[in-house]
Amino acid sequence: MIEQAKSAPGGATDDSSTPVPGSGVRPGRRRSEESRQAILGAAFDLIGEVGYARLTVEGIAARAGTGKQTVYRWWPGKADVLLEAVTAYAREHIPLPETADRAADLRAFLAATFAAATPRTTDALRALMAEAQIDPAFGERFRETLLHPRREALGVVVDRAREAGLLAPHLTTDTAVDLAFGALWYRLLATGRPLDDELVELLTRTLLR
Repeated sequence: MIEQAKSAPGGATDDSSTPVPGSGVRPGRRRSEESRQAILGAAFDLIGEVGYARLTVEGIAARAGTGKQTVYRWWPGKADVLLEAVTAYAREHIPLPETADRAADLRAFLAATFAAATPRTTDALRALMAEAQIDPAFGERFRETLLHPRREALGVVVDRAREAGLLAPHLTTDTAVDLAFGALWYRLLATGRPLDDELVELLTRTLLR
């Protein structure tokens, strides 16, 4: 879960690393992780409130109760903060199902993927995809951090269906993944049509025998 960390008095998160006697844990490490999670949560909240164009590192830091230098310690800029926030959200909300029913597993994965596309996440995804087109270095990070892991996860589900003899015979795993995510991105970026149960069923019937 992307959660907001509590800030220290004065609005800045305390990054002190003074050990707690007998604990074996450095509080600075814990507080640093709290600050990191607060920053990710702030970016994810603000994209829904102000949009990507008005999202700033300063605004993220202020919402998280930390300094902007703390943000820049971990990320090059707002796009990378948002990228990590969306990636964490996807990992949390889109599990990798594994049951005896491989068709149901595919349907469940697609349904969870589409359900995770809330207005806030779709705003973030559109902004990140746009940023990836104009910044090649960020585009590579976008692919490696979010797109490739999501493809790999769906690929596992599709491979299991193929091994069970359920994948449509004219499809490879890569092509099946392209069709599913191609439909998702086309609706997100071009038509604005819903990512709904009807599309889940249509894709499931299209990909399987």
